[in-house]
Amino acid sequence: MNFNRSTKKETYIPTSSMGDIAFLLLVFFMVTVVFTDESGLVVTLPRAEASEEGLRDLISNVYINEAGMISIDDMIVRSEDVGQLMMRKITENPFMIVAFKTDKFTPYGVVSEVMEGLKEANAVKVFFNTDMEMPGLAF
Repeated sequence: MNFNRSTKKETYIPTSSMGDIAFLLLVFFMVTVVFTDESGLVVTLPRAEASEEGLRDLISNVYINEAGMISIDDMIVRSEDVGQLMMRKITENPFMIVAFKTDKFTPYGVVSEVMEGLKEANAVKVFFNTDMEMPGLAF
């Protein structure tokens, strides 16, 4: 006599609570793990003063404050003299880079005059320094 079953048994893995279990494991490991700082060896690194001095020769700093006063390498100049001064610096060092930093309230006319002087001196390697703003932080 042969009995046939009308129902089949299937294996089933319940997955409805898998997300809860993963979240609980994550919280458990976050709470129990201890991060330690490695003390290692105390090492005093050498300073590269020669390269800092070399970089100082390659960069010419141009500052303009809120009142429109112009300073090139710690020397106060007029906007009319920027072209001649930078031309002299570039003839001394053709690889000169101009670091340009202005106050955010500087009149744009002064900035434009200085940029025209740099263009007149053929100072094409110019970068503008800015302060980084961190998102969510207001000063």
